[in-house]
Amino acid sequence: MKAKVFFLTAVAAVTLLSCGPTESDNAAALVAQIEQLYADGKYQTVLDSITSLRQRYPKEVEARRHVLPIWQDASLRIAQADIARTDSALQATIAEMEAAKTIRERNFIGIRRDSLQVRYDVLVGTVRVIHRRQQEK
Repeated sequence: MKAKVFFLTAVAAVTLLSCGPTESDNAAALVAQIEQLYADGKYQTVLDSITSLRQRYPKEVEARRHVLPIWQDASLRIAQADIARTDSALQATIAEMEAAKTIRERNFIGIRRDSLQVRYDVLVGTVRVIHRRQQEK
């Protein structure tokens, strides 16, 4: 009798545990959320969610493979927007430098210009790398 009760309890426990969502189901739900965030244009949140997917479900290779192009596109769009902002700031700084009257002003503005130029160059390099990786598909 005790063996029968133990067996039925074990079967009931296994049945209840197997009814919950699997890691694959949870990862698929997160992928759907990532796709919606991407469609809404929330690119930084997309990158954060993909990082979360990688950390929480490291064994879900198909889900990770599915979001890789989304990661690349979101990174590309963020970098392109940053390039536009940096370029505008760089152009304004160059105009400000040309209008500066003293050497001291030109030197301080030149430091800012150099910093923006380096930032611009790095962002353009990032976009080139993303484009290259997208073409490797």
